[in-house]
Amino acid sequence: MDRMYRVLGFWTGIFAIMFFVGDMYTTSLIFFGQTGFFLLLSYLKLSERMYMYVFGAYLTVFFIGFTYWTTFMMTPGVSGH
Repeated sequence: MDRMYRVLGFWTGIFAIMFFVGDMYTTSLIFFGQTGFFLLLSYLKLSERMYMYVFGAYLTVFFIGFTYWTTFMMTPGVSGH
């Protein structure tokens, strides 16, 4: 299971680099933070159950943040530029 977190770290790192190259600096910082989080967790040698609990908590926080952002921060029909 720890290898799966290294895979997640790899892919979030790739996304962070692509966001950085695309001049999306805030998003790239978020993804660099996720990369560090996943890599740190992958070397903690937790039990498989604990890795699943951590991943469930991560998804819960993500979905709450995503729902908040899309509901209250994005306004329909208004461009960000």
